[in-house]
Amino acid sequence: MPNAPTNHIRNFCIIAHIDHGKSTLADRLLEVTGTLAKRDMKDRVMDTLELEQERGITIKLQTARMRHAYTGEKSEKGEYILNLIDTPGHVDFSYEVSRSVAACEGALLLVDATQGIQAQTLSTMYKAMEYDLKIIPVLNKVDMPAAEVDRVKLEMMEAFGFEEDEIILASGKTGIGVPEILNRIVEVVPPPQPKEDIVKALVFDTFFHEFKGVVALIKLESGIIKKRQRLYFIGTQAVNDPVEIGYMNPNLIAQEQILAGEVGYIATGLKDIRQIHVGDTVTLWQDNKSHLHVPQLSGYQAPKPMVFASLYPVEASDFAEFQDAIEKLALNDAALTYQREHSQALGTGFVCGFLGLLHLEIVQERLEREFNIDLISTTPTVEFKVKLTTSDYSKLNRVNTAYIDDAGYLSVRTAADFPDPSLLSEVLEPWVKVEVFTPEEYVGGVMELCQSSRGVYKGMEFLTKDNSVSRRHAVITYEIPSVEIMVNFFDRLKSLSHGYASMDYSLVGYRKGDIVQVKILVNEVEAEALSFLVHREDAQRRGRAMVEKLVEIIPRQNFRVPIQAAIGGSILARADIQAYRKDVTAKLYGGDETRKRKLLDKQKKGKKKMKAIGKVEIPKEAFLAALRTS
Repeated sequence: MPNAPTNHIRNFCIIAHIDHGKSTLADRLLEVTGTLAKRDMKDRVMDTLELEQERGITIKLQTARMRHAYTGEKSEKGEYILNLIDTPGHVDFSYEVSRSVAACEGALLLVDATQGIQAQTLSTMYKAMEYDLKIIPVLNKVDMPAAEVDRVKLEMMEAFGFEEDEIILASGKTGIGVPEILNRIVEVVPPPQPKEDIVKALVFDTFFHEFKGVVALIKLESGIIKKRQRLYFIGTQAVNDPVEIGYMNPNLIAQEQILAGEVGYIATGLKDIRQIHVGDTVTLWQDNKSHLHVPQLSGYQAPKPMVFASLYPVEASDFAEFQDAIEKLALNDAALTYQREHSQALGTGFVCGFLGLLHLEIVQERLEREFNIDLISTTPTVEFKVKLTTSDYSKLNRVNTAYIDDAGYLSVRTAADFPDPSLLSEVLEPWVKVEVFTPEEYVGGVMELCQSSRGVYKGMEFLTKDNSVSRRHAVITYEIPSVEIMVNFFDRLKSLSHGYASMDYSLVGYRKGDIVQVKILVNEVEAEALSFLVHREDAQRRGRAMVEKLVEIIPRQNFRVPIQAAIGGSILARADIQAYRKDVTAKLYGGDETRKRKLLDKQKKGKKKMKAIGKVEIPKEAFLAALRTS
């Protein structure tokens, strides 16, 4: 299939809040343009992961190349190439959105006619504006009985300054407005503008293909890449002879060349996934070494993990497979970071960085499903920074000096790494700016929730005017310690607002905090993987909740098992798992009382001995329950 001239190329993405119909609209765009045969069409065709289909959410960005015959009057008639990038909507996957907008010149801003503007609508809109993208407003799901077209249209006009005739009324389910969307993309989204002839391409995503090795998705900023040309990856200094180049529709379609402005892929054939990184720049290898002087493309920012947890294989013998699996998954998920570590209780594993709890849950489930490995996760935490009273790190059991910054602060990512309190000079905890988007009637409840989470009020504004006929919505801004929003803040927010409120957050920096390590003792032995870091004010509540949960889950033994939460030598909470008891006197049928007492004393001594030498096996469910303990 021949390439189109650059002025007939349009690169655009779909951005919206979660569950506003991005993937369904993408299906209709593919269908109307005839990109896929009817036999290949299915619901959410761009969601290729099994988990995406099951949960009904987009986890990974996906690209598709479409051809549209434009017959309108506002642009040159003819066939246009439309490169679509479908993006996730959940806040945990906002990094995927930032990479998508970096590869586009335009964006469809989708708003659900039944829900209106939400927190991620605002967040993604501002992100697109930062990259100077041309925004096309689309009001989706207008065919739904609960659609409030006039109200939501007015919200979009007041919040973003759109004109009424700019907003396209559409339905991803029925196809209403789809031809108009395709024509509007051609008319208002600018074509890519190559500024030079040097070959430079941005790698905005990667994944591992069983037969083609590492596959890099690229946006070719300038020049032409042809089949069988040798390529050079500037960041990793890797030299590669690709086995195939082409574009996606969303299947891999081989091609002879990729032109400037196009979105395509490079199948490298490499098995070493460390040689290709998201955000890298690709150029041509030159015999005269001129490729060494080609500057990297800007606009890429490495993701900043918000949540850390350690993952261990249930079976120690599975570690080699686990290591291979996490390396391949990290190639497909550039926001996942990992560092090898060892635990006395759980063996060798990795402490991993995630963008949020949903991201953690998705990564663990993908590792277990796609690579058939059973995993245990420790209690999630955030990254704290501590300053020590000593520079002699030999006094600490588990210090990675790579985690020490220029100011002398040590980064602590797991409870097991937290130094002894006697060695601590200062502890800093991360804070985030939280923007809650809520209807006016829930403002009081939202503010109360934020205040109870140690939040600092920063401001509130209403998106619509006092005399507006639309429902008034407020954006409430707080700064809150990220450890407070990590566990169940979002669930509580949804509960108090009956599902209407939504939130977005971003890191604002580190501040002093009274952070303590709460140890969990099972039968007076520390369960390292269940210990956690928390603010002192919340330590007793969290410790009691963890103890009560473990008492329910850990199986009963033949001896009484105490479960304790402690800070240092101070016990915060305790509960006992009662022992199984055998009726040793059942065989007696009368006789002196001393005979019964003798048997009961014998049983008591046996249980005492059993407790002294017995070990309690903590099932996997107990570790998983720790994730959900508030």
